Amino acid sequence: MRITELLQDVTIDLGVKVSSKEEAIDHLVDLMVKGGNISDREEYKKGILAREATGTTGIGGGIAIPHAKNKAVTKAGLASMTVPDGVDYEAMDGEPSDVFFMIAAPAEGSDVHLEALARLSTILMDPVFKEKLLKATTKEEYLKLIDEKETEKFPEEAEKKEEQPEKTIKDGYRVLAVTACPTGIAHTFMAAESLENKAKEMGIALKAETNGSGGAKNILTKEEIEHCDGIIVAADKNVEMARFDGKQVLQTKVADGINKPQELIQTILDGKAPTYHHSGAAQEEEQGEGESVGRQIYKHLMNGVSHMLPFVIGGGILIALAFLFDNQAINPANFGKNTPLAATLKTIGEQAFGFMLPILAGFIAMSIADRPGLAVGFVGGALANGGYTFANIMSYDSSKAISSGFIGALLAGFIGGYIIVLLRKLFDKLPSALEGLKPILLYPVCGILIMGIIMIAINPIVGAINTGLNNFLSSMSGTSSILLGAILGGMMSVDMGGPFNKAAYVFGTAQLTVANAGAEQYAIMAAVMAGGMVPPLAIALCTTFFKNRFTENERKSGVVNYVMGLSFITEGAIPFAAGDPIHILPPCIIGSAVAGALSMAFHCGLPAPHGGIFVIGVITNPLQYILSVAIGAVIGMLIMSFTKKPLKK
Repeated sequence: MRITELLQDVTIDLGVKVSSKEEAIDHLVDLMVKGGNISDREEYKKGILAREATGTTGIGGGIAIPHAKNKAVTKAGLASMTVPDGVDYEAMDGEPSDVFFMIAAPAEGSDVHLEALARLSTILMDPVFKEKLLKATTKEEYLKLIDEKETEKFPEEAEKKEEQPEKTIKDGYRVLAVTACPTGIAHTFMAAESLENKAKEMGIALKAETNGSGGAKNILTKEEIEHCDGIIVAADKNVEMARFDGKQVLQTKVADGINKPQELIQTILDGKAPTYHHSGAAQEEEQGEGESVGRQIYKHLMNGVSHMLPFVIGGGILIALAFLFDNQAINPANFGKNTPLAATLKTIGEQAFGFMLPILAGFIAMSIADRPGLAVGFVGGALANGGYTFANIMSYDSSKAISSGFIGALLAGFIGGYIIVLLRKLFDKLPSALEGLKPILLYPVCGILIMGIIMIAINPIVGAINTGLNNFLSSMSGTSSILLGAILGGMMSVDMGGPFNKAAYVFGTAQLTVANAGAEQYAIMAAVMAGGMVPPLAIALCTTFFKNRFTENERKSGVVNYVMGLSFITEGAIPFAAGDPIHILPPCIIGSAVAGALSMAFHCGLPAPHGGIFVIGVITNPLQYILSVAIGAVIGMLIMSFTKKPLKK
């Protein structure tokens, strides 16, 4: 796709006068509208501004190339303008920008924006050519200059133009990818961007579908899948796989998508990934090929956790706000519901929070056994939460129930999933005429009955283990509790959103589900969040006070990490850790461990499972908590300043 094929006479404007970056963007977007390239001006502009928020597209040398791959784009196109007087576009070199190219690429389809970016970067590297563009007086002259430069830089196109057939989808997408992480926030999109960027460097067009918290985006089409060489599935939870039947599929963890993009892409290009065969059975059979048992268990668990988190965070924060807005002096025994506002918040929060264990168990079971597992796991989680036993089902009293809690819900999820796997094998022997009855009658009735009997039987045993664990935590004090805080805090930094991080976080949130959770349980959650806030803050501080250790782009990204850290988004540190793990991870782990230990030592408590600095009002001993996080971040910064040496100029 040549630049001259994307530019139109109506999308070019020469000798423009603009006074600000926003005015420059508005003018270019208006040109794009004139070219008929976009259906929704404001939606497309949002995409441009979102891209600018991640880093300026003012590449320096007077050149700016704003771009967006957006659902508002009806066809790929370019808009261009010259601004002889220049305008401050926050360029990387700090100089005004005077030659602009804006790229519009459809959300579905080949990565036109990457190809156009590569071409523009190539031809605009010549300062003499760029000055000629700036001095062009007519649109015809402007287009002719670009055409001549493209022909000079890509002479092989002119030679092969007549003999080459029109590009097919296969030419556009040799490799496809699907990325997904349990929370669907940071890792999902970082893996997609890493794969797309590396593919661009390798000269390979790659499209990545993201299964994020807001649902699947940039979804792979049937035609794209049919014509691609292979698919990379970089996911820590299950994704829809039946569509890849018969294709070369490389399944790996989402962290590999971030850290090993070239290795993954090359495996597909070399044809070394296994061919995927969809069995039409449970997901554990479909996706288990080539994966260790531990890896499969982790993915099933994370599928449950990813669906559970919205209930935990939404309900937990509402409950915490109820305590914040209540007056304990009215009735200490009814704290949290003494005032109408507090009672409303706590009631809604408790209802949301109450779904946590059934949702966890239900989606673990669904991950293992597909849709038939959902109801079975959900019921098992509800029975675990309710603490039903054979001794109390005749006259149930919630105050005397033996809840198996979080551990029971985990067991219910896995047991429920494998009950359906077993039933599926048993019912395969039934006449084919009964096939339609299996999902609507046989699986739910038999599965729920078996699940219920098992959970009622094991609740007393698991409940005793659960009670013992809570008693042990309640008995911890002094050095032992500080050590626990250090371990949990450090774990939050080991892989920043990976298995260790998730294990610590899930352990912390599980404590909030304990019946009559109190200071000990809240202290654990506080230590976990303190540890998770430190890595981005330590990096932000280091990029601010030890600038010579980082590149200009890293220093700009470091500023964003202040917000990420204060918001308890540990993943903000991943780009730095992935690029230099030896010098970044140890300081972060030590700083996080210190913050977790100090939080425990100061007896800080957190009844909410998320929120960072924004829930400081509900934290016990808030000033000491802020001090704990600050000390941890400063220690991380100081150690990082020693581990990272100044860059060579």
